[in-house]
Amino acid sequence: MQNLREGRSPASNLAQDMEANDTEAFQQALEQDGFTVQEGELAYFDLLRLLEEGVLPSAYGNNPTTKYVIYFVPPAPGYEVEEQMSEIASTLGVSGNTTPFWNLRPDEAVVFVGRTPPECRYFSYDNMLMRRTIGNERRWIFSNLVDTINNLVIKTEGTPDGASGDPFNQTTIIIITADRGIDQRIRDAAESAGYSNNTINTQVLPSVMLNMGLDNDSVTFASFIRPALFNDTQAGDDYINNTPATIFRITPNNTTELDPYDYPELRIRGTGQTEFELMDDLEELRVAILEKYNKSNATELPTSQGGPIGSDAIQRGINAVGPTNDECYLWTANQTIFSPTPPFFDTSEYYPFLRDPAITLGNDTDEFIIVYGVNHVAAGKATYSNFAIYGADVFNGVIAITNEDFNGSAEEYLPDNPNAKYLYVYKLSRNCSEDDQYCYEVPYGQGVHGIELDQPLFIGWRAYLENATKTGPAYSEIVYDRAIKFDPKS
Repeated sequence: MQNLREGRSPASNLAQDMEANDTEAFQQALEQDGFTVQEGELAYFDLLRLLEEGVLPSAYGNNPTTKYVIYFVPPAPGYEVEEQMSEIASTLGVSGNTTPFWNLRPDEAVVFVGRTPPECRYFSYDNMLMRRTIGNERRWIFSNLVDTINNLVIKTEGTPDGASGDPFNQTTIIIITADRGIDQRIRDAAESAGYSNNTINTQVLPSVMLNMGLDNDSVTFASFIRPALFNDTQAGDDYINNTPATIFRITPNNTTELDPYDYPELRIRGTGQTEFELMDDLEELRVAILEKYNKSNATELPTSQGGPIGSDAIQRGINAVGPTNDECYLWTANQTIFSPTPPFFDTSEYYPFLRDPAITLGNDTDEFIIVYGVNHVAAGKATYSNFAIYGADVFNGVIAITNEDFNGSAEEYLPDNPNAKYLYVYKLSRNCSEDDQYCYEVPYGQGVHGIELDQPLFIGWRAYLENATKTGPAYSEIVYDRAIKFDPKS
């Protein structure tokens, strides 16, 4: 198990030593059962850094609110890591022969054993299909496969068998595999090492829709931990930078008879309760915004669903840009992502409808963007939500404004409307005045960490995890967020 930062209390160090002993006993039990066990690593998957260093050509719609942790998994015994994957690892400071994108035989498993994130608004463990071969073309898919294991459903010491309780900073095991028999053998080894079965989770790889294996045409996976909005920022940074967990790649030494899982049952989105009773209030807010800034030319931007659901992208062979079943994703474009993508990593043909006509943001004080809509958290449809501003050419997100930031922002526009508390208004500008409480100054001249004055841009929204369903809100039940670009009149 990775070492925690220095400065922990003696009690914390003792607990860490005990967990390391449990992990070692777990590994020994697996080896005694006839598995080869290789240890991997975890690291912050810093997409902006990879873009800045020229390792990746895009930030792939990074969520500026959230630093995702990715599993670095050893290759199968006898195999080597691709050169490009080694470059990603070395750029992120990851040592050893590991890769963020990995294949898996149908009788193998990848296992997380360690602690969940400290207290935060949301976290999940999610598996992605990164690449697959369609015809003679190797395509970048970046799509989720099944439901996440999130803070409302995870089995931990604090939430045994997924019962309600405290899921944060708790010991858990997560097994990623396509095979029932392998899963059971790993569970038996874990129990023999002292882990309770009611803290063990399985993330199914649905081999019925996957070409699993180790050859060049096999699918490639990635696994992410997505924590958002830590209560204690320092504790959150410590978790991201030194995750108290171990990753194992587990390979049977002998041929096993396969017993593949069926595609797992999914959690159902939607409660039947919508936000549409707020449509009149939202229209009143729109009119108030246009009246306040009537000295400028207004262009109302389109809003559509951002990415397709995972199964849709997988079946059509398109890039889904990392969706999860726990969220709704909207953006200021005329349609949902639909384009087949060129072979990885080329992004030269990405989504031209975002750039024609181009939306940019200059530094004139009368040029700005107003983002507004329903506060989905206040309306009870999400656990947390945000919007972010992106460069449309390389999908670099530079800032995310969360629901915590814009609480109370609509009252200025609708002082006599009691439903203003369910709405929000936020300004994006190069020059925020002292009176602009709800305004963000969009940086430029900072490379991938800013958006240049002539760089095309878009706004992307996320709404995560409806408590009632333990999955993402239904698109059919939310009111779409909106944005208006204001330009100085000539």
